[in-house]
Amino acid sequence: MLVSAEEMLTKAKAGKYAVGQFNINNLEWTKAILLTAQELNSPVILGVSEGAGKYMCGYKTVVGMVNGMLEELNITVPVALHLDHGSYEGAKACIEAGFSSIMFDGSHYPIEENVQKTKELVAVCREKGMSIEAEVGSIGGEEDGVVGAGECADPDECKMIADLGVTMLAAGIGNIHGKYPDNWAGLSFETLDAVQQKTGSMPLVLHGGTGIPADMIQKAISLGVSKINVNTECQLSFQEATRKYIEAGKDQEGKGFDPRKLLAPGTEAIKATVKEKMELFGSVGKA
Repeated sequence: MLVSAEEMLTKAKAGKYAVGQFNINNLEWTKAILLTAQELNSPVILGVSEGAGKYMCGYKTVVGMVNGMLEELNITVPVALHLDHGSYEGAKACIEAGFSSIMFDGSHYPIEENVQKTKELVAVCREKGMSIEAEVGSIGGEEDGVVGAGECADPDECKMIADLGVTMLAAGIGNIHGKYPDNWAGLSFETLDAVQQKTGSMPLVLHGGTGIPADMIQKAISLGVSKINVNTECQLSFQEATRKYIEAGKDQEGKGFDPRKLLAPGTEAIKATVKEKMELFGSVGKA
């Protein structure tokens, strides 16, 4: 049974560890993440971008697939199904489809509009027992070959959003989606500390968890980060393992590749990546 992320993140904040959010893109990725979480007795958040949701035939299909896996695989650890960087319309669609958690990314709006839209969604999520994540200060990333530095959030604006009653808050602290450039300046712990001072016990979220050095991860957790998102690292490990399998020529003559065998190495690579991250985040045994 899917659960809100609120309880797992409240425990993580108090226990000084972080719950991993791992984005899913298909059945194999979902299965790998769930089995690893169960093996390590770790709570987990399955992230779904709007693009991935469309690729997997729609949000209702995603909900049905995940719920079916929870039952068929006998998953007993807490699992939240979470919309990642959702639009206002996407958030409402995921609420209707049966997600247990959503992120509304209003960081690109003026703060007044971000507050208004977030407030509306908080009321709906509270009524349905769902968790909700909001964002202040956009997360950097690569677009058309241009890498933007992550924006640092205004701590006062973070407090404005936190006071609306969101479950968790993503505050930009110089973090970036995708691979980090060689000249990346690192996380702004000064900003993170200021945000925590303003938001108190609210769990904070670190996007762009791929490529951040372990010591920075640990320091971020000590300053209130209770949820860390990982996507690119799973993509890269899946890609590399699948490439090696294809280059080894393990096809069936006259039939091509058996898709179940073709995807197996990548699936095992994702398991290894998720395990490594859960151990780094300190969530092993915390279910």
